Amino acid sequence: MSRDNGGTHGETRSSALWGTGNRGGDSRANALWGKGGRGFIAILGMLFVAAIPLAGGAVNSNPSKEKAPTYVDPVLLAKAHTTPHALTKMIIQSSEDVGDAQKAFEYAAKKDESPDRERVKDRFGFVSSVAVTLRAGKVLNLAKKYPGLTITSDASVALSGTVVPTSKHLWPTAENVRPFYNDTEKYRAATPTIAIIDSGIDKNRADFDMGARVIAEKVFTQLQPNSPGDGRGHGTFVAGIAAGSAPDNAGAAPAAKLVSLDVMDDHGMARTSDVIAAAEWVYQNRQAYNIRVVNLSLHSTTPSNFTRDPLDRAVEKLWFSGVTVVVASGNYGNANGPSGVPFAPGNDPFVITVGAVDLENSAGVRKHDIADWSAYGYTKDGFRKPEIAAAGRFVIGPVPGNATLPLERPDHVVGPGYMRLSGTSFAAPIVAGAAAQILARNPTFTPDQVKGALMQKARFIPEAPPGSAGVGEINADRSANVPRAPNPNLALNRFVVPDDTTDGTTPVFDAVSWSDFAKNSASWDSASWSDASWSDVSWTDASWSDVSWTDASWSDVSWSDVLAASDVTREDAAGGDNTVPGSDYILTPEEEAAAALDPDLAPLPPPPPVEIP
Repeated sequence: MSRDNGGTHGETRSSALWGTGNRGGDSRANALWGKGGRGFIAILGMLFVAAIPLAGGAVNSNPSKEKAPTYVDPVLLAKAHTTPHALTKMIIQSSEDVGDAQKAFEYAAKKDESPDRERVKDRFGFVSSVAVTLRAGKVLNLAKKYPGLTITSDASVALSGTVVPTSKHLWPTAENVRPFYNDTEKYRAATPTIAIIDSGIDKNRADFDMGARVIAEKVFTQLQPNSPGDGRGHGTFVAGIAAGSAPDNAGAAPAAKLVSLDVMDDHGMARTSDVIAAAEWVYQNRQAYNIRVVNLSLHSTTPSNFTRDPLDRAVEKLWFSGVTVVVASGNYGNANGPSGVPFAPGNDPFVITVGAVDLENSAGVRKHDIADWSAYGYTKDGFRKPEIAAAGRFVIGPVPGNATLPLERPDHVVGPGYMRLSGTSFAAPIVAGAAAQILARNPTFTPDQVKGALMQKARFIPEAPPGSAGVGEINADRSANVPRAPNPNLALNRFVVPDDTTDGTTPVFDAVSWSDFAKNSASWDSASWSDASWSDVSWTDASWSDVSWTDASWSDVSWSDVLAASDVTREDAAGGDNTVPGSDYILTPEEEAAAALDPDLAPLPPPPPVEIP
């Protein structure tokens, strides 16, 4: 299918928020953004501090025997720097005996405010070790103050000859996800958890290691019918695209752990209040489960301003607390021009809103297009959405055989437990999985930086109507290796202020101040574009031609303006694409060979040696 570049595109203007986006344009320097977060490679460059020389105040249970400096393994040390309060399973070995290892644990745990959560799981006298749960940051003090130890992660053990994840599908190649597969074990411990707020997950299947990677589940919906597990099938499909691991059906982040939060009934409907409750659960449990990415392939049914919508405020709360929020743009687009994106949470300017690419059975971006039904355009507050796009047409994923989706669409079933669906619902989890892969390699990145890295390396889609793909189609591997990630939300961040109404630890967006400022200043967003941060953008003028925020499209919608139900949310799934493809989008040898010659998809050269401080 080739889509006509129809719609009202207006004059071509450079964007105060995103700039002109010239491919290979002028080098830009940005004093406002600075260098961004320290990446995982940079943290690894610090890891020799694990062998910290014995400090003057160090504890030594045997003064007559000089002990070697304590060693902490690199992954554990990185976690100590990035999530110091996270309860972490580790093994403490002593150069003396198991009693000394136990004393080291007690030394580290003695000041904990909840000692029942920090505990010794096992003692191993024959290797002078204790297996413990301890807050990650405490290993830094142990390394400095308690010599003679070796502290390592109590990591999962894989079977010998672990198989590298594989996928027979085209999209992992087209979105440059496939290079991650060879490094799955290398980054397994560092890969964060993805929360799937959807219809549940049918966890006991090969896609999720027979349930081993679904580490928490909770049901929020009161709507009926709601079958145990996933009666709809939508959440399982989304989870499989984000993090599936079944042979030939790997998702974007096959090592990621998952949290299943069921907010939908068996017909794909939810209450907005249940979605907000799930978001609150993620906020409260994000550190305990290391949740750093959340996927919402759904939207409300009531147009709103993001400044007034409680669902938008809920996803912002997650964003400001360090959780990258990925949402679907919606399936209510049309072939005649922009539909707008008026519904929460896709209308929120902070989060990553994702449109759906039709791969046209090719890995080459020049043959790609945006599906007619993929929503795009301005929000009611004048922000242009989506920011980015990923494969969303004729995607194959896992579903329970007795769920309502395969029963409603038996002609879409391609094999036992798998079916073909289309929707922005299935583009979003590709980006969510890519976000987890970015964070595995750059654990200090903020959600703003994850968003910036994805946008910076996006590829322009020549066939797509301007703005329909945002800045372009994701290039996941390149985004995970950016030397410095810009902050596309910088202009808005000046209105992010401390919250004195709740716990006070996570800031909020000052909607009143932003609204007043935006009404009086047409160029309020200019600070988010400055000279160095987007020096290697890959999109062109045509892909982001209008300003990304405009007062001309700003309509002041209020709750009283809308007569639709205010507490209904629906899935962004398979909405109206009943076309049967000539062939499923499977990776052929011809497309694999073509992708190998594509410079945008070519393997990156090895990084330069890390300079040890």
